[in-house]
Amino acid sequence: MINIPKGTKDVLPDQSYKWQFIEDCARSTAAAFGMKEVRTPVFEHTELFLRGVGDTTDIVNKEMYTFLDKGGRSITLKPEGTAGVARMFVEKGLSSAALPLKAYYITPCYRYERPQAGRLREFHQFGIEMFGASAPSADAEVIFAASSFLQKLGIKDTRLEINSIGCKTCRAEYNAALRKYFSGYSEKMCPVCRERLEKNPLRILDCKEEECRKIISGAPSILDYLCDDCAAHFSSVRSLLDKQGVQYTVNSGIVRGLDYYTRTVFEFVSTAIGAQGTVCGGGRYDGLISELGGSSVPAIGFAAGIERLMLLMENTGVEFPQPPVPAIYVAGMDDDSRAEAFSIVNGLRQKGLCAETDLMNRSVKAQMKYADKTGAKFVAVIGGEELADRAVNIKKMSDGTSQSVAFEDIYNYLKQNI
Repeated sequence: MINIPKGTKDVLPDQSYKWQFIEDCARSTAAAFGMKEVRTPVFEHTELFLRGVGDTTDIVNKEMYTFLDKGGRSITLKPEGTAGVARMFVEKGLSSAALPLKAYYITPCYRYERPQAGRLREFHQFGIEMFGASAPSADAEVIFAASSFLQKLGIKDTRLEINSIGCKTCRAEYNAALRKYFSGYSEKMCPVCRERLEKNPLRILDCKEEECRKIISGAPSILDYLCDDCAAHFSSVRSLLDKQGVQYTVNSGIVRGLDYYTRTVFEFVSTAIGAQGTVCGGGRYDGLISELGGSSVPAIGFAAGIERLMLLMENTGVEFPQPPVPAIYVAGMDDDSRAEAFSIVNGLRQKGLCAETDLMNRSVKAQMKYADKTGAKFVAVIGGEELADRAVNIKKMSDGTSQSVAFEDIYNYLKQNI
């Protein structure tokens, strides 16, 4: 037997309706905020992620699925959604479109890491991206969209944490302060952080090693190094959140795991899914478009892992809508009645109802057992008498009542009684 690869997961028929609910909530939220769907390839040229995500990040250093194709080109399965959408924005010349351009996606992503609760090697993201808007209100709108999405799902026990990591100007001064601080602890830090100390000390703040976390707790705060423009921007974002009654905590330790972020970063965090507590996160990335060869276009977005959302919903008792069930199961007693049942069922399907009938030549008793397992709301059994009368007794499974209905009136009966 060939088993599924480690870190991947099958979505079974009795679970797929949960995925569909989350995806439906994602699409309806995106529609409410004027977002239009985009779809980018599952794989991209590796250079895109080296330039966009950052060569000092864990994603690039440890987690990417990278390989050479038959033409000798380095190809990577996308580890996140933003870089591909940004590449599309530049390549397709969308800076000339009406701005801000608002886009969303639901896409698989791939990272080679140790599988754990809420984090698989193949996972799925819902994300939105907004290009062209630099105002603090754009930051607030994206945060509102994320909050609205979580509320639509029925998720309540999350907290919003926000931070500003400044622009290139003020971050250069902050990096210098971090390098000075962490240099005094370099021998106690993990090997990865010692390497980050030289290349990108800001990345140290994202380390999860216990000893490093102790050192990080005393590090300088980025908020003390923001330039006047970045400080004013962050203050305006907070003011907009306050006016809308959005509760949040300023967490100066949030830097996110990707190098393209600037200014506002945020996370919605839960304690109900173990160590992987972030269920949705994002921020502003004003320099990414120019980094990929485009003009200077501000941008902001967020992404949420669908598997992690589902785990949170299950762990906190959020009720999913019940999966759809057949409106009716029509059984046949012999070849002629089976043919009539087949015709009736397909007629109902053409009119938009879910209907089922026997496809395995089962006995009527076996058909009734199957109908019960499908959760059909009504059942009907056609035999010789029903064929002659062109009518059948339709039984309502919830209370056992029945009604004789002409074949041609079955659709109307069901529409009135479902």
